[in-house]
Amino acid sequence: MSKTLVNILIERPLITLQETETISSAVEKLTKYNIGAIPIINEAKELTGILSERDIVKALAKRPFGKLYESSIKELMTSPVISCDKSILSDSLMELMTKNKIRHVPVLEKKKPIGIVSIGDVVKRLLEKFQHENQLLREYVSG
Repeated sequence: MSKTLVNILIERPLITLQETETISSAVEKLTKYNIGAIPIINEAKELTGILSERDIVKALAKRPFGKLYESSIKELMTSPVISCDKSILSDSLMELMTKNKIRHVPVLEKKKPIGIVSIGDVVKRLLEKFQHENQLLREYVSG
């Protein structure tokens, strides 16, 4: 049996930040790793929030850039976080993201993040499934 999308994604390195770090740290990591959101953890490494590009842009509209840059992540992060466990399937992830209008879902195990799924990951996986089904149908019709 092939691995689920989440089981594939939790094998890649997970980038996180402590809730006490600054927005400048977050901007640095978002840029360095070319990602759109970062799970935020506490000292016990439990998920306490998520910080996305969208959170930063919303904050920019409300305060001067210099003050924002040194703000604590805890001030801007989204909390509580919509998350999932590693048993979730791509179709359910797409439904969860669409219903809640979110683009990133942390994967948790015992309250600790072990991965993150982006909308791009889900769309890519669903396209792969459709292409595979299409190929099977072509083989069936021609064979």
